[in-house]
Amino acid sequence: MSHGAPNNPYGQQPPQPNPYGQQAPQGVPPQGYGYPQQPGQSYPSYPQQSGMPGPGMPPGVPPLATMGRRLGARLIDGALFFVVYLVFLVPKFSDFLDAVQACDANSSAFDTCVNNATSDFQSSTLPIAGIFMLLVLLYEVLLTAFVGATLGKMAVGIRVLKAETGAKPGIGGGFLRWIIPTVGSFACGIGALLVYLSPFWDKSGRRQGWHDKVASTVVVYVKG
Repeated sequence: MSHGAPNNPYGQQPPQPNPYGQQAPQGVPPQGYGYPQQPGQSYPSYPQQSGMPGPGMPPGVPPLATMGRRLGARLIDGALFFVVYLVFLVPKFSDFLDAVQACDANSSAFDTCVNNATSDFQSSTLPIAGIFMLLVLLYEVLLTAFVGATLGKMAVGIRVLKAETGAKPGIGGGFLRWIIPTVGSFACGIGALLVYLSPFWDKSGRRQGWHDKVASTVVVYVKG
């Protein structure tokens, strides 16, 4: 006589307790590394890079950009500005040369003729300078605000982000980063040079220039 049902070695085993606590609901992936995912928060996603974010910055933010890359971005943008300015300026300069050549070198009014040509050239280039400044403002502010990078920064793989959140700088941040070195440039360019060199003596460890500190931004490397 059998004293009980034999154990079925192929039968279903009873569920085992989870030693790590409550099991995550089905279909919800476990939270990994990177930005802290809180309800209602959405953070940008960047390719995985070697290196750590700057001090006090959210986990998952790409590593800080080197000063060499930042210099390369500025040189590329500067070359682009120079070419655009030449496109506007060359026709006016050509008109100036034609006006000077038309002056009679043997005439007593030669100096007056040259001075008039010079005055005309200067007055015609003032609107060009104003238009060029407006283009630079829109280029720097809008691209930084909504993309996080100018064409020069894109070329060397760096981006500008808000230091505390990793978000794009927005209009306010983009404008502040542009206006501070621009004002400094009126002092024979020395002020702008100091602004761009100021990350070298930043004690926060974030390589922030004075314009970055005012705008609460950092420059990071996002392309491997």
